[in-house]
Amino acid sequence: MISTSSENWRRFRSAATALLLVAATATPLPARVDGPTLKTYTYKSLAGKENGLQADVHQPLGDTVRPVVVFIHGGALMMGDRKMTPRPGSLLTALLEGGYVVVSIDYRLAPHVKLPAILEDVRDACDWVRKSGPALLHIDPDQLFVMGQSAGGYLTQMTGFCVQPRPRALVSFWGYGDIAGEWYSRPDAFYRQQPLVTKEEAERSGSGKLYLYCRQQGLWPKVVTGHDPDTEPRAFDPFCPVRNVTKDYPPTLLIHGTKDTDVPYALSVQMDKELTSKGVGHEFITIPDGIHGFRSKVDAEIAAHTYRQMLDFLDHHRKL
Repeated sequence: MISTSSENWRRFRSAATALLLVAATATPLPARVDGPTLKTYTYKSLAGKENGLQADVHQPLGDTVRPVVVFIHGGALMMGDRKMTPRPGSLLTALLEGGYVVVSIDYRLAPHVKLPAILEDVRDACDWVRKSGPALLHIDPDQLFVMGQSAGGYLTQMTGFCVQPRPRALVSFWGYGDIAGEWYSRPDAFYRQQPLVTKEEAERSGSGKLYLYCRQQGLWPKVVTGHDPDTEPRAFDPFCPVRNVTKDYPPTLLIHGTKDTDVPYALSVQMDKELTSKGVGHEFITIPDGIHGFRSKVDAEIAAHTYRQMLDFLDHHRKL
């Protein structure tokens, strides 16, 4: 039997009413919460590499022109990558909430390349940010800061004299300005508490034990630079920030824990003294009993306080 048009209308109206009732009683969907954005760019092409070297760009929402932090990861120049976590209380979150664009970079790693190639990558990354950043990232190239942790802190200190134009300011978390000292060029007592790694184990692909082997044997400077600090001490002049501080070195914030068993606290003390002697504006935050990095729960309060101090330092050196 064929329904009449009036019957069709009644059925339609009944169905529509039912849908409205369901919509009215259903649990409302949570509102969409907008947050910082993440985009990945290739900042440098490499022969034989499909993706080249990449940078993760973390941006606060909006088209406001902002200052930028080039972040350099740690890992003894042998390990690690650009990935950062925007979890509550993290360094990345602190920077984004402070209004900074964060460009976290990858770079080539030892022993596949030596230190000059790594420094070339860092220079190229800073150059890419300055040249491409204004149009691509909505950043002010005159407000470029460099920051890093551990080996990234070392590379950060290197940018103070090997990157032109010089960064506006530097932040070094548990970094170091001397790679030829006994702390790196002699067997390390702390690392030798672990089972000794053989050369064969260290060189085995994917073993992840090269750094431990180097620290146990005091070979890191040789593996990373190709030079022996005992027989070629002057070869390390271009690779030690503490030997290259002048009055033109950028303002610097040093952050270090007194119980760091990987990078001795004395390395930041040494850099602090050199910056002072050359009249370079800087601050030195000591973390009493601090280890190599912040532990997510145990050190949450001290980390938050340190990040506030860090933002105060960055804001102070921003272009007004």
